[in-house]
Amino acid sequence: MAYPASRDSASGFLPDAVTGPVKRAIARQVVGLFNDRSRGEAPVQRRTDGLFGPTAVAWRIHGDVGAMMVGGIASLMLQMLHPSVLAGVWDHSNFRQDMHGRLRRTARFIATTTYGGREDAEALIARINAIHARVRGHLPDGTPYSATDPALLAWVHVTEVVSFLDGWIRYGEPFMSVADQDRYFAEMAMIGVALGAAPVPRSRRGAERLIRDMRPLLAVDGRTREISRILLQQRSPDPLVARMQGLTTLAALDLMPVWAQRMHQVEAPLLARPALRAGAFGVARTLRWAFA
Repeated sequence: MAYPASRDSASGFLPDAVTGPVKRAIARQVVGLFNDRSRGEAPVQRRTDGLFGPTAVAWRIHGDVGAMMVGGIASLMLQMLHPSVLAGVWDHSNFRQDMHGRLRRTARFIATTTYGGREDAEALIARINAIHARVRGHLPDGTPYSATDPALLAWVHVTEVVSFLDGWIRYGEPFMSVADQDRYFAEMAMIGVALGAAPVPRSRRGAERLIRDMRPLLAVDGRTREISRILLQQRSPDPLVARMQGLTTLAALDLMPVWAQRMHQVEAPLLARPALRAGAFGVARTLRWAFA
């Protein structure tokens, strides 16, 4: 399992007859966030004949719901800072009507390519490539863009991988070795290459260099703020899940590099960060307990 046992949780002192219904209720609500029951979607089952396997670093990172929620939101906020990525979403996505659906589809892509069988993973990658081939247009200043541009795909890839990894380090494995971090980048490079990204970093140092090189191209305008507003305000109708989403959203803003927080104008007060991180850590640990 991706969720480590925790004897200091309630399950260590109370019988399963008491904790079981609570765990199942939490798990049911979270599973509902990532699976569209109206379309018959169910959680992706772990298989050993996929692109990765149980010994992959990706298996242990991507299986942690709390850290992935934080990292996923942070990655989207970073991606929207690139004008061409922003334009592709703005011109060719129904995010304004269905932001939750977009987040759910992204989560399902990660789950399928990480844990699904190779045939399913490769079919989904091919489907995404076909969608990207139809996404093209012009920026407000007339500059053309295309979702098949290897540099744009590299930006989307690196921000996603860095954010997932940093979310895991902060809320799951704070003493993760540099070697394992580099292994994760090398594993995820397989997905980036299959999607047409280039260059694709295969180490933490390579990822940091790519982000540094891309920073002069980043910008914020009214459309960036509109997408950010919709992303940060999306909430479940369930009060418990909504509170969890609110906390993980704040944790995602805090996870971004300071320069990105300043571009989005969401830099958290220094004194508030310990309480925020403690709360997000509590959510992550509760989710591990619920899914264990």
